[in-house]
Amino acid sequence: MPADIFTSLAASALLALVHLGVSGLHHLRKRPRRFWLSMGSGTAVAYVFLHLLPELQQHQGELEQASEAVLGWLERHVYLLALLGLAVFYGLERLSLRERRALVREPPGRTLETVPGKSRSTWADKGSGERTSGTTFWLSMTGFTVYNALIGHLLVEQARRGMGPLILLTAAMALHFLVNDHALREHHQLRYHHTGRWVLSAAVLLGTGAGLVGAVPSLAVSLLVAFLAGGVVLNVLKEELPAANESSFGAFLLGMVAYATLLLLI
Repeated sequence: MPADIFTSLAASALLALVHLGVSGLHHLRKRPRRFWLSMGSGTAVAYVFLHLLPELQQHQGELEQASEAVLGWLERHVYLLALLGLAVFYGLERLSLRERRALVREPPGRTLETVPGKSRSTWADKGSGERTSGTTFWLSMTGFTVYNALIGHLLVEQARRGMGPLILLTAAMALHFLVNDHALREHHQLRYHHTGRWVLSAAVLLGTGAGLVGAVPSLAVSLLVAFLAGGVVLNVLKEELPAANESSFGAFLLGMVAYATLLLLI
């Protein structure tokens, strides 16, 4: 097996395991949990601004050279796709928040929380256990399935460039997945715990598989990477900015500076 295939599959499996094992963060006290989440946010921001956004220039060139007339005016405006990615994930976030607020007056459901004396998180029996509707849950899962599949595809590209780029991407996305997973658990509770995390783990593996067999045309990859960039920015900032009093600026800065330094040195 070629080395790049093995390493990209290994990195993909590692990211998939983040979604499956990250529930352990819930048994941590609030302060250390926020430290890791904020550091993950800082790392993802550095990755987007120092690596992913500059790569959009390369993808812009690929789009301008494309002959497909259907792209038309969009071929020269790749950053519009980044803006669209930001808008789509902002819409999903607002939809989930609106439904959660609408249920505030209803009897609370079962929530993922720490039970005293237990070594791991568990579901406390408090009722139905849902904060959002099934429709909203699956809309959110659809968006994040595409999101994770794109990241899985990027692993293949980085593996072909060498171990250094692959390790940097895997580290950044592992920390970023901590942030996304925490937010999705807060919104969707039991549905996410029983179904969503498995869907998103599979999406990473499927994205890597598609990249290895070349199932996605390079033009489509260029468009989707731009969309991903906007999504990453939104998913980071929505966790850090609205709850600044609950986040750790020091951890955010540490993750951002440390990862930026590594990117600039390699």
